[in-house]
Amino acid sequence: MGVKEELQKKSSALEEAKEQLTKEEEDKVNLKQGLRKWNMFQLPDSNRSNFTVREFVIAGGERSLEEFYTELSVSLLLGYLITLIGNLVIIVLVLVDHRLHTPMYYFLWNLSFVDILITTAVIPKMLAVCLMKDNVISFEGCFLQMYCFLSFECTECFLLTVMAYDRYIAICKPLHYSTIITDRMCVILVAIAWILGLLGPFTSVILAAQLPYCGPNKLIYWFCDYPPVLKLACTDTTFLIDLAFAVAMIIVYIPWLIIVSSYIRIIVSIFRIPSGEGRRKAFSTCSSHLILVLTYFLSIGFVYIVVKMENISSDTRTLLAVCNCFITPMANPIIYSLRNKEIRDSFVRHTAIIKVFP
Repeated sequence: MGVKEELQKKSSALEEAKEQLTKEEEDKVNLKQGLRKWNMFQLPDSNRSNFTVREFVIAGGERSLEEFYTELSVSLLLGYLITLIGNLVIIVLVLVDHRLHTPMYYFLWNLSFVDILITTAVIPKMLAVCLMKDNVISFEGCFLQMYCFLSFECTECFLLTVMAYDRYIAICKPLHYSTIITDRMCVILVAIAWILGLLGPFTSVILAAQLPYCGPNKLIYWFCDYPPVLKLACTDTTFLIDLAFAVAMIIVYIPWLIIVSSYIRIIVSIFRIPSGEGRRKAFSTCSSHLILVLTYFLSIGFVYIVVKMENISSDTRTLLAVCNCFITPMANPIIYSLRNKEIRDSFVRHTAIIKVFP
């Protein structure tokens, strides 16, 4: 009996030791999990702030690009000046020349205006980063820049769609053009383009601004674009990324389908014109817009493909994305000044007046 009792005591002692060991292991696991959660907010990294990010640091590209900041600044400034001056010239000409007071040039006036807004939303800050090392932007300023850039880009897409519809009516239904594209209709179409453009990214940006940003606050990009900023959030952003991607696809593909269907009908109508001179004249009225549309969508497609390629360096991807910001805004005045006779004639007339009355 004594041996049996001794065995029972040893067995119970062993069980107690196992329970104690299990409890200690659980405590260690809980402690590790607690430390991991704590470290999300308290990291020794100097890039992290205490609990909440109040500002972002725009780092531009990787350090390998810093030696080219001067050349990059010159390129950005040159592109910005061409965009600004070219689009301002179109805006002024449409305002002062009564011959350009037609629906097509009313739409072009709005397109030039939004092109100035797109580039002004991002390029001045990029120049400040390159030239003055002014790479800090407030939390609110970052999301304001993000919203302005995205909403103006969306508005440009919708304005190009409105211009395609205008060209479709002008070529396919010329006898009904003046009764369909009235002054009231022009205002309605432009208002719809602006409203849809301003509302398009609104929800995604607001939701992104509500996320917790506890550090780091270093943005490896040239401005506050949507994906780079969301990478800095201290939570899972899969849903917001998917939502923004779905919205972007709707905003891009629906206008693209409308533009393509419009130009298919335009081309069919042009080929039905019996005389070669008539076909040439009809095509010349929409050629500038068609070139601009191709520039816009091809640049978007090219940048999207390059960003997805793994053998392309991050610096190259970033620079291409930045170039895409002002490809279409800079191309707009160049294309319309070279291809559009009425714009060229108006410019010559008004520069002649300036020379006569200095």
